Formats: sequence, C-alpha cells, structure tokens
Amino acid sequence: MQLGLVGLGKMGGNMRERIRRAGHTVVGYDRDPDLADVGSLTELVDKLDAPRVVWVMVPAGAATQSVVDELGGLLEPGDIVVDGGNSRWTDDEKHAEELAAKGIGFVDAGVSGGVWGLKNGYALMVGGQAEHVEKVQPVFDALKPAGDFGFVHAGAVGAGHFAKMVHNGIEYAMMQAYAEGWELLEKVHSVTDVREVFRSWQEGTVIRSWLLDLAVNALDEDEHLDELKGYAEDSGEGRWTVEAAIDNAVPLPAITASLFARFASRQDDSPQMKMIAALRNQFGGHAVTTAADKA
Repeated sequence: MQLGLVGLGKMGGNMRERIRRAGHTVVGYDRDPDLADVGSLTELVDKLDAPRVVWVMVPAGAATQSVVDELGGLLEPGDIVVDGGNSRWTDDEKHAEELAAKGIGFVDAGVSGGVWGLKNGYALMVGGQAEHVEKVQPVFDALKPAGDFGFVHAGAVGAGHFAKMVHNGIEYAMMQAYAEGWELLEKVHSVTDVREVFRSWQEGTVIRSWLLDLAVNALDEDEHLDELKGYAEDSGEGRWTVEAAIDNAVPLPAITASLFARFASRQDDSPQMKMIAALRNQFGGHAVTTAADKA
C-alpha cells in the first residue's frame, strides 16, 4: 500500500525504512529538506492515490495540532490520519471529532521501540474504529516485530495512546528500581564489580528484561557512569499517567515516586539518575547531560 509519513526524525526515519523494506511505498515529508521526499504536505497528499493514509510522527501538542489542521484541509472524505506520536489521549478524541466532520478517519497509535525499532520492530497499541484500523493494518504488520505479539487494537479513539502512556509509566518505575539497586550496589564496599552483577542477572533471574540488557550496555560503555550527570528529563506520558490515576482513584505509588525522583534529579546530582539517563539514551537515543556539561 501507499503511505504518507510526516516527521522523519529518529523514529520516523527508521519507520519509513522498515515499511519500505516490507514492500510498501512511503512518501515522507519533514521540515528538514535533506530528510524529505517531498517539499510540502500538499505535495505529499498529491503523490498519494485515494483513499489516502497519512501517518504523523511529530512532537505532541501544538506541532501535532498544526499538522492535523493542515491535513484536514488537504485530505478528502475516506482518507485516514494516523497519529503515531506521543499525543495525550484527550487530544486524539478532539482530532478524531474534527476530522470526522470532514469525512476523514483517525487512528491513534502508541509506538514503542525507540532507536532499535528498525531492526527489532515496533510494539504498536492503536485506537480507533475497526474499519479505519483495518485499512492501515498492512503498515502495522510491516512495523510490528516478527511473531504473534507486538500489536493490539486497544479500543476506541484514544485507547492506543492511553495504553502507551501506561506502558511508559511502568517503564518509569522499572528503570527507577534498576537505578536504585545499582546505586546501592555501588555504595557498599563488599561488592567489587557491580557491572558483572548486573550482567549475571541477564540469565535465569526473574528481573531479566530488555531494560536490564540496556543497563549492561550502558555500563560497558561507562562502567561507573562517571561521564554522566545525574539528571533525567520526564516525558509527558509519565505526568499524564499520574494525572489519570488521580482522576480514576487508582493508586500508583511506584510510578508516581519514579516521576518525582526525576524532579529531584534537577535539584541535586543524583547517582540513580545517571542510570535513568543512561537507559533513556540506550533505548530512545535521548540526549544526556555529561559531567563536563555541569562544570
């Protein structure tokens, strides 16, 4: 099938390549002309045969709203917009309503996989009407990992991004647990090789995971994380998860504490946040603050 793809950064660029490898046609647009296949959204839409599918991979909030608004004026009834960024689920509901008034379908897609997605595939959580999801299914199949898992039609519009939001909240808590354990191991004198302790956990333990593998990668690159500053950003999904928990009276003590720990990292140089920063860089290519930067 044909796909228009808006936003060709770290995620979008790799997604374009993976979809093309599966035999589909992708017309990509980015504000950076060196990355783009076309010079404008208008040209992108013109190059696609109706009914069109246009996938948006730009930052949540104003950037996504701007692209959706412009596509709403360019697309025709029967076309579909997919938001694969990290939008808040309430924005999805708004966008779906705005586009539905013009006969345009809308699907929200939570995408996980980071910089490893090109090789390993992307876990996809999608929301929207079944008929709209079905039209995009060949692209979902191209992006997902091999095997039976890695894709779910989670429910109505907004369900995909809500599921991805909760996924990221769990991710916060898991990273925080690894980071706390790492700091304690580093602190005591009796443990002389913390990196190899982490490596030993990669097989046969109940806490083995891809995040643990990435922690070992980070420690192989910088054994005591001396080159990093203990500072970690938080994404919108972490905050939104806690807000949703409050709205629904669901206790999330571990996820909430992990979010607040990131806030604390901006006040002091936290050893735990060195591990959080290292993990975020490993799976998502997120920027880190080095020890040199804090001088």
